[in-house]
Amino acid sequence: MTASRTRRRPRDLALLLVAGSALAGALTAAPAHAAPADDIRINEVVTTGSVEDSIELYNKGTAAVDISGWILRDDKDSSTYKIASGTTLAAGAFRAFDVHAKFGLGSADKARLYLPDGATLVDSFSWTQHSDPSWSRCPDGTGAFKAARLTLGAANDCGGTGGGTPVAWPGGSSVTTADASDVFGQDLSGLLQEGGVMWGAQNSGKLWRLVRNGSGGWTPDTTSGWTSGKTLRFPGGSGSPDSEGVTVTGGGSAAGVFVASERNGDASGTSRLSVLRYDVSGTGSTLTATKEWNLTADLPPVGSNLGFEGITWVPDTHLTGAAFKDASTGAAYDPARYGAHGGGVFFTGVEGTGMIYGYVLEDSGAFTRVASFSSGMSGVMELQWEPQATRLWAVCDDTCDGQHRTFRVDASGAFATTAVYDRPTGMPDYNNEGFTLAGADECTAGTKPVYWSDDSNDGGHALRKGTVTC
Repeated sequence: MTASRTRRRPRDLALLLVAGSALAGALTAAPAHAAPADDIRINEVVTTGSVEDSIELYNKGTAAVDISGWILRDDKDSSTYKIASGTTLAAGAFRAFDVHAKFGLGSADKARLYLPDGATLVDSFSWTQHSDPSWSRCPDGTGAFKAARLTLGAANDCGGTGGGTPVAWPGGSSVTTADASDVFGQDLSGLLQEGGVMWGAQNSGKLWRLVRNGSGGWTPDTTSGWTSGKTLRFPGGSGSPDSEGVTVTGGGSAAGVFVASERNGDASGTSRLSVLRYDVSGTGSTLTATKEWNLTADLPPVGSNLGFEGITWVPDTHLTGAAFKDASTGAAYDPARYGAHGGGVFFTGVEGTGMIYGYVLEDSGAFTRVASFSSGMSGVMELQWEPQATRLWAVCDDTCDGQHRTFRVDASGAFATTAVYDRPTGMPDYNNEGFTLAGADECTAGTKPVYWSDDSNDGGHALRKGTVTC
């Protein structure tokens, strides 16, 4: 996300605090008509905000249902979105449909689901005010609709719009600059410390390789063509990835550096939610991706500048040891089900929805979504896996007042929130889009360094340093 755009703040927060009686009057859910596949339910509706008008369906039954040709409508019979042939909804599965191109969902409207005959009503839901951000059925498939967090394509967040009371930052309160003045300018986003090297992704389609500057900070590497960063291209040498996040696998950067991109800068009005792999061993000033996993069609639609912001990699060994459940199968995650994939799962964070998705990215170019869960925040700007503490960090910028959250695999096999932290008290509410932690080898007296990247380059500095407990 570029620093030049207007910062988004939650709109009309009062809508989420509507009194119970008023909210009940605003919503009505018509009973579903009997149908051969009565287990399919309208489960979530989004009418406004960072996501286009969307309707999510959920299969609450125990068998897969072919929903090819089923029809979605608003309150007008002339509005028709026909579900594509070959679309099957597995038992317990969620599927969101972007209906915006066919019809809009207004502030007082309906979402209706019909069988392919266009006459047999399966389910419907009506409302009298826009979603903010989502109308969600709680519990999934059976409950009443309520205002909730946006979770298209995943289980609804029926805990409401809260998500835990933040506690103090688990480290030092002071923060210092970690770069020289005006080195990077605006738009420095994702960070990753790999030992004595720090990788930085800049939205303008650039990757930085940084080395220590001798005073506790970082400076651009001046060898092998890295002095001003290297320009990134999509496979074939075209385009300009809007590079937002950066990570490596267990093989380190020698096995490729992976960049999360939300669009092609040469076609900035169109989403392109991709993970790109780069060989960083050369000396040229341009890096062309050796592989792209374009995940756009597999994810709920978002605005072109509200897509992937963070990416991190979690090893298979940890996931299997923690009894992580594969959402694509409903069973324990088994890496052997997949082809060569670097020995782990890539987790990506979406700015516009606050959702986190886990993907197995096979070397062949195939991909499988194995996890979908809400961060509990209105946006995700960075993700980091911390091996030392076996926790996943999700970070929001000034949209959420710099909140940080940690996650671990719980007894159900899913990632669940373990802590919610305020930013350090000594750090202003910067537009921090990057965050990375030092390794266990830098732990001294129970703390180690952490770093943030400020997309807005406030005060002429993009990098700042703090501490966190080990």
